Amino acid sequence: MQDSKKKRKKLIGNFQNDLYDQCLQFYGQPPLENISLTEFETFAVERLKLLKTVENVGVSCGKSSEQYTKKLDAEISSLNFPHRGGISEYEKRRKDHISHFILRLAYCQTEDLRRWFIQQEMDLFRYRFNCLHSKHKTDFLHKNNLKYETVSAEEKKNLKDKLIASSYGLSGTKVEEHDVYKVPFQDALDLVRTRKVYLLAGNAYIPHHEIVTIVLNDFRTRLSKALAMTARSLPAVQSDERLQPLLSHLSHAYVGQDYSIQKNIGKISLEQIDALSGKSFPLCMRHLHKALRENHHLRHGGRMQYGLFLKGIGLTLEQALQFWRSEFVKGKVDADKFDKAYAYSVRHMFGKEGKRTDYTPYSCMKVILSNPPSQGDYHGCPFRHSDPELLKQKLQNYKVSPSGINQILELVKGMHYQLACQKYFELTHNVEDAGFSLNHPNQYFTESQKLLNGGRDIKKEVDMSQRSQENPASVTHPSQANSKQAHEEMGDLDSFFQDE
Repeated sequence: MQDSKKKRKKLIGNFQNDLYDQCLQFYGQPPLENISLTEFETFAVERLKLLKTVENVGVSCGKSSEQYTKKLDAEISSLNFPHRGGISEYEKRRKDHISHFILRLAYCQTEDLRRWFIQQEMDLFRYRFNCLHSKHKTDFLHKNNLKYETVSAEEKKNLKDKLIASSYGLSGTKVEEHDVYKVPFQDALDLVRTRKVYLLAGNAYIPHHEIVTIVLNDFRTRLSKALAMTARSLPAVQSDERLQPLLSHLSHAYVGQDYSIQKNIGKISLEQIDALSGKSFPLCMRHLHKALRENHHLRHGGRMQYGLFLKGIGLTLEQALQFWRSEFVKGKVDADKFDKAYAYSVRHMFGKEGKRTDYTPYSCMKVILSNPPSQGDYHGCPFRHSDPELLKQKLQNYKVSPSGINQILELVKGMHYQLACQKYFELTHNVEDAGFSLNHPNQYFTESQKLLNGGRDIKKEVDMSQRSQENPASVTHPSQANSKQAHEEMGDLDSFFQDE
């Protein structure tokens, strides 16, 4: 028995040493070792933070810009992931390997999740591959059986003029100094389609700086197939009660500040809400506020989303009760019915009834991915759930410029809903760069007030957010037990908000 354990340990050690001898891989082999639930969750959350940065920076900076490189360098370094091929990066490479497979489990569940995961992993892979030295690129190709034929010096010399004429950014010096690869043209259709390569006798001649396109196609194909296989085996994984809550949480995880901790409590008066909704509310909350004022009622999904947001910006329990009561009695609900049917749910939301849980305002991912609105609902994310034409009309009504509307609609078309909201922030606040990555409606409000008021009254929240980023252990991501508890408790809260 002891010998069997030693053999397995030695086998895993040899497997890992071979797998982690390079800083980049295709993730073809799953990890074999045992890890703790704490490490499982930490690795997953930190990779998720990295992929969200890849998405945000890619759209805001452009993937070929110097700023893109600078920001990704900083994020990869701060989260301790492998980068430029250092020789003593075993733990970083182990973390990269394990965290990728954990997020596969979380992001294989729906087509939207798979599409998002593949795109961000491809962008991260492209960036890291381009950072490799020429020798390391060749080693990577050989290790993964991508044995593309290297064109000989004599053939390069004979084809030099044609290679330069057909390949963008290729000079005579680069042709002589760098490798050119010869691959079957069907493996390079993206490059052929954009006329970036020289074709001869069924082969495409790929300059060294374009080989990443071929490698990325291979990586995308492998990852897409792997996610499909993972999805088929997911029921077996979800039967493990330790992992199921974690995986469900990760697919729409929020990794920023905890807005259930109220630093502005009592600083907002009810008289300010109408004015604040026009200048500091994100579009989703502005939409809910407008619907409430016009209809004097919101269905349970809208009350949950908007009620928790108002709690997060500083409304006290007494203010919340007064706010909802005063609005509902203008409609079909009298004061007595409100006290019997709705007041309990408001107190429950503030942790004063039931399990006395301090409920957290919804993050952007939760708004986007859970409980889509139906007919008669006003909750959800306008950038995700609204018809593009209706969204355009809404933005026009809020005096967003035509060019700004086009920018927002392009982001929506690319399914970058949070970035579309961030662009809305920049346009409505007349700033070139928001200076933050938007992940939460309450973050939108905080940053708006910070900008409009010169940082007054919200400094404590800003400091706390910075501290969360500096200390990953303090970032909001519930443990396995807490994640399951949070799911049960939110379901419990939902039942109190149901309409009659």
